[in-house]
Order: sequence, then structure tokens, then C-alpha cells
Amino acid sequence: MNYPLLCRPGLTRLFVCLLAPAFAHAQETPVRKPMAVPDDFPRFAVPGQEAAMQWLRELYWLHYQPAGPLITLWDEWMPMSTLWPARGSGAELEAMRGRWAAALASRAINAEGYVHTHQHDGLGHAEGWPFPLWTQAGGLGWHFRGTGIAGYDGPRATPEGWVLTRATGGEVNEKGWAIELVEPKAMAQSPSFELPARNGPWLRLNWWAAGLERANCYVEWTTQAQPEFGPDRRFYFTPATASGAAHSSMPMGGGGGQLDLGRVEARTMIPVYRLAGWTGTITGLRIGFDNPGPAKVVIKSFHTACDTRHTINNPNFVRGVRDYFAWTRDLNFLRDQIGRVRTALRFAMREFDTRNRNCIYTTWPGHEGRSGVRRSAGGTKEIVRGEGIGGNYWDLLPFGGEDALATIYYYDTLLELAALEEYIVAHPEWGIATGADAFDPADLRQHARAVRAYGTDRFWNPATGRFGTVDLDGVLHDYGWTFLNNEAVYYDFATPEQARSIRDWISGRRIVAGDTSTGADIYHWRFGPRATTRRNLDYYFWAWSSPESIPWGYQVQDGGAVLGFSYHDLMCRLKVDGPDDAWRRLRDILVWFEETQAGGGYRAYYAKDPARGTLQGGNVPGGLGLDREFFESILVPQVMLYGFLGFEPTPLGFKINPRLPQDWPELKLTRVHLHDLVLDLTARADGTVLVQADRPSDAPVVIELPEGRWQTTAPGSRLKGNQVTLPLGAEVSLFSPARPSP
Repeated sequence: MNYPLLCRPGLTRLFVCLLAPAFAHAQETPVRKPMAVPDDFPRFAVPGQEAAMQWLRELYWLHYQPAGPLITLWDEWMPMSTLWPARGSGAELEAMRGRWAAALASRAINAEGYVHTHQHDGLGHAEGWPFPLWTQAGGLGWHFRGTGIAGYDGPRATPEGWVLTRATGGEVNEKGWAIELVEPKAMAQSPSFELPARNGPWLRLNWWAAGLERANCYVEWTTQAQPEFGPDRRFYFTPATASGAAHSSMPMGGGGGQLDLGRVEARTMIPVYRLAGWTGTITGLRIGFDNPGPAKVVIKSFHTACDTRHTINNPNFVRGVRDYFAWTRDLNFLRDQIGRVRTALRFAMREFDTRNRNCIYTTWPGHEGRSGVRRSAGGTKEIVRGEGIGGNYWDLLPFGGEDALATIYYYDTLLELAALEEYIVAHPEWGIATGADAFDPADLRQHARAVRAYGTDRFWNPATGRFGTVDLDGVLHDYGWTFLNNEAVYYDFATPEQARSIRDWISGRRIVAGDTSTGADIYHWRFGPRATTRRNLDYYFWAWSSPESIPWGYQVQDGGAVLGFSYHDLMCRLKVDGPDDAWRRLRDILVWFEETQAGGGYRAYYAKDPARGTLQGGNVPGGLGLDREFFESILVPQVMLYGFLGFEPTPLGFKINPRLPQDWPELKLTRVHLHDLVLDLTARADGTVLVQADRPSDAPVVIELPEGRWQTTAPGSRLKGNQVTLPLGAEVSLFSPARPSP
């Protein structure tokens, strides 16, 4: 991955005696000064595990500080990790919520329903990832002004060779090439060139304009077979205007200039690949402005682009909104966003043919799931430009065609939106729209069952006992992706039998023949499993063409590891092997964390000994993802809330289903911000659950407990089965299993 600009006490004697084997490494490190964590930041409390809980709190705080709303890629992971800490009071307490509400509400959704990626600028699709670059794809372009992003810019161009009709070319100013359209129907024709059509499926025009409000702008092209321009090779697009960017464009800021142009840069994407005439060798381009009168245009850049859109954006946006609403019960927000949420899901259904295919079926150019690096039987390497483009976090890996990872996210999204639609129907007093665009929850759940039934068969590799992904040729690709398999278990996509097979493989109990890493070596990097367990020299997007030049384990996506996804590993251990197994793994992670901090922090610790691994970050490749753009490292401490405590926020209250390790008398989490309350939550080994609130709630709080017989000390509460409804004013509630009659 490459996200260069994303702003991505010593041991007590008792503790060492209890946990000596696991803390062997920590005993060799110097005593360090505890990290300064604010008093109002949540605490984890387990009697007898004070040192470990302090380290966990420090890990959380370290990665919480730069966290919060990021781009769409992180919408599934960051809201759940940042919305619940109750920092301060009053306006400060609501600050993170305000940031998330603004971020999610401003996620751009284009006219077709695709949710933008919102990454920094580059030479890819304006609504997608900044690479692959057109320069890597053998495309072409004219950049009269650059992106300003180091490493993501094209060669500087001049207007030389361009032919203007009914227009006058001006200087290249601070924005780009200024053009006066002096008569109606002005045109700008590019110099001649030769371009294989498949190398540039999209055209991208970055520009400003005034006077085109009623224009039907278009682009035309010539080919070797058809050397004259004509309307049979024409694609229309929405113009930039003085009042703002075209609706197909993404506002990027910037002021108006002396040309009185629009205040935002229009980034217009033109999907020429959708027309049959975009074929063979393209030899020329012509922009028809269709201006009805005098107009002004500034072209910053005009170039081809790979289809760098992400298949996971729409599911991630839906789940981000779900998380925000569950934690906040912000009815105004949901009222404003529910239409966009439904639009986002319908785009995924339509674009990826999910109702017919029961999976995310990706046919975008370059997203067919085939590798762009291929080897013959004799070992000869073939680089296929335009093939193998990534569509998710793992941006070097194809994962297209019948996309296993996106399908798992889609499956979870169906279930989450089904639950949300049920809440909306059950609570008409919320005033949330239930019109024609609403989904039927039962239909969504039935579709989810079909998706799971198809996926657990289609993506399962019986030879290795784990999931892979399938390209459009029907070829299954399997490199031992631990993240794919752990998430399949985490989201309850895998069957129980598959979950056991996956857990036995990743834990090292089961050896997969042909894997590069097996047994204990899967956790070679200590803080989590390798991202892959089989050396991958063949399955990448075409520009990552020399994976053999990097040693095994020194590239994040080939034997390396990412700290954040240890969360899914922990949650799967908890689900399949139980809380004691998950605690042992978490304890090892905390020992590693303490050692790195005593060694001066991640960067200093790994710099001292290259054998420990190399860190990626800040546009520098490496094998380990811990800091900088790896914001998802904040996920690891979430195992305490969502895992061991079994907490799940709901629009009415919360569910709680504690699963404590045998040596934990109790687990307490403080300062959990839910709806209008700040809660302290305690789960005890005898099954008792203690809820302490800082104030009376503005609405009844519904608590869903595990199945069983319960008693409560909360006065006025209603207890029905495993569901407790607390009345207004209830501030302290104690629930305990009912004792059998003597």
C-alpha cells in the first residue's frame, strides 16, 4: 500500500511471576516512563493484569491521537474505534461525533451512485485511488499544471501542437492553459498520437469554465481505422460552470481567479471504454465545448486514466453510517443520509450484478481479477499493462472478477442495512423516510443467505482449507491471505467448519502443503500473523512487476504484516478457540508493544536491527504496517469492548455478551460514550454485568443480555427474557444470573 499524504511502568514483580513465559522479551528491555495518557481517556481494568492493561491503554492512545474521519477506505474500521471514547464534557465530548457526521455527510456520491474514495490527487480515476498512473499504463496526457503531489504527477506539457477552432489560446497561468471561446461551437484538438484503446479506458479533464451552463460538451476521437472525427465516436459530458463544478466532478477547493471561473476545480471523468468505438489504436482527441456564445476555459490537465475505483467504497460508507447512528442515535443525521445509504447499496447491486451472481462481480477495466504479471511454464515473465488493478486496501493485489473480499463486506452490509431498516419501520416517531427506495429487511436477509451460500462454496479452496478469490476466467487464487480468512470468520461469512479449518491453519496447528510460512512462523513478526503465508511472485497489478527483488516478508502484502488486522485475528480466536486463547495472543502483542516503546518507539526499535523487519510508511515501502498511514492500528484495543465484553451499540441501547478468560475476575471499561450517556461497564466472572451512567438518559435504554435467566437491581426496570429496559433516570443497574431455587 502507498498512502503518502494521509494524515496515515515497567513490569510489576507479581505480573512477571504470573506470566513469565510470555514476558521473556519484556524482561530484557529497560524500564520506561509511562506514556502520558489523559485522565478522561477510557481505561481497561482487570485485577491482576494492571501492567498489561496500562500498555493496552497506551497503545490505544498512541493510535487514537491521529485518528478520526479519514477517507472512505477506513469507514468500516475508524468510526467503531473512535466514536466511543468519552473525551471531556460539553462541546469537547461531542467533537468527534461532529467530525464524523460532517465527514460521512460529505462523502461524494456520483450520479450513478458510486461513493468516491476521497484519496489525495494522482494520475488515476478522480473518484478512485491515485494509482496506477497513466504513465505506468502506457497512456497519454497533457499536464499544463501539476497535481502538487510528489510522486503522483505527470510530465509537464505546453499547448504546442493543439489546434483551436473558434477559440484563442492564452498563456499557461497558475491554474493551467487559458482558452477564450470567442465563437459558438468552439473546439480544441490534441496533437496526433498512437494509443492502444485498452491503455486508457477513461479520459479525465481537470478544468474550470464560465459560459458553458447550457452547453452539451463532448469528446471525439479518431482511430487508425477511422482517421476522421465523427459523431459515432463521441461521448458527452457535463461541463464545468462558473457556479461550481460539474456534477460528475469532485470539488477540491481553490479560489476563483481573474477569469471569473468556477470556484472549484472540476474533475470530469469520461468513461470512453463504454462505447464500442473506443477500440483499436486511438490517434487523436477533440473536445467540443458546444458553447452557445463567448466563454472562458482553463484546462489544468487532460489525460487518460486507469479505472482505479474501489469496489468496497459503497459497503464501507453504509457501514460507517450504521456505526455512527448506533453510537449516537443522531436522528437528524440518519434522516439526511438514509437516501444516500440506499442509493449506495443499490449501486453495488446494479454495478456488480449481485442479485444474479450472488457476489461482487467486477468487470471494470483492469479489475477482472487476472494478474498483470504472468509467467509461462518456462518461467518467462509477461507484463500485461492494465491488468490486475486493486479495488481495496490491498492495492497491489488484483482481487477483482468474483471478488471474495468485497463479497464478504457486501454480505455484512446487507445484514446491517436490514437491521437498520427494521429499526426505522418499528419507530415511525423517528420520522425517517420509508418510501419507495426503502429496502425490505426480509428480502435483504434472504439475499445475504444466498450470497453466503454461493461464496462459501465458490471461494473455498478444499486443497488448502481456506478462502481465496476467483477471477473472471474462473481461476481461484490463494496465497494464504490471513486477512481475507480472518474477516470471513469475523463477519460470520465462513461456516463453523470453515472457521475451524481457518483457525487451525493460522494458529499453526495445521500445515498447508506448499506454503512458505507454516506453524509458529506465521507469527514471525510477533504482533500478528503474516498477511500472506505463501510467497507471491505472480499475482499483482502489472506495475508491481519484480516482487522477487524484495525478500519474503519485507513487503506488507507478501509475507509482511499489519498491526491493525490483529484485531480480526483476536476476534476470530475468541469466536473459535475461546477467550483464553485470545488473551494469550493479546498478551504477546502487549509484550511486543512494551518492548518497542522501551526501545524508543516503533521507528527507533526497528531501525536498531533490520532483522526485526522494515517499516512501511510515508511513501517508503516495507514489510510491516504499524504507524503513519496505517491508521487501522487503532483496531487492536477494540477487542476489549467488542470482544471480551461482547458490547454492541444499538439505536435503542446496547447488547452485551461478556466472554472473559478464566484468570480474569472481572473486566471494567470506563468512559464509553453511548447516545447521551457516558457509561462505565463491568463484567464479572460470575456472570454479573454492572452498568454505571453519568446521568439520566433522555430515553429508555434497552439492554440485550445473553440468553438465560437474569435479575436486576434497577428500580422500575422492565425485565423480559434477556432484554432489560431501563426507565428514565436509571443511573446504576446491576444484572446477575438468577440463582436456582434451593
